[in-house]
Amino acid sequence: MNAEQRAYVARRNDVLARVRRVLTEELHVRREPEEIDPDVALFGTGLGLDSVDAIEVLLSIEAEFSVAIPDEAAGRSVLRTVGTLVDLVMAHDAASGDEK
Repeated sequence: MNAEQRAYVARRNDVLARVRRVLTEELHVRREPEEIDPDVALFGTGLGLDSVDAIEVLLSIEAEFSVAIPDEAAGRSVLRTVGTLVDLVMAHDAASGDEK
């Protein structure tokens, strides 16, 4: 793995850790952060979040990462799983050149 790939993986792991922290601390998901699989659904039988939680997720992610959810359709697609939230942040970083 080259340096660019290592930096990408490190950034993705950092974003995943921060999203997990938002879910456990801000939305009070009753799991240890490292127990939250990136592929788990946010709603329904996954983490069991509801429509009120959806608003809180969006606001918390926007505040944590200075990212805006583009529109209603995109908002629904980024709220599928923990991993799609991470993808949103990573895409925002890539588009803005802000891959810290």
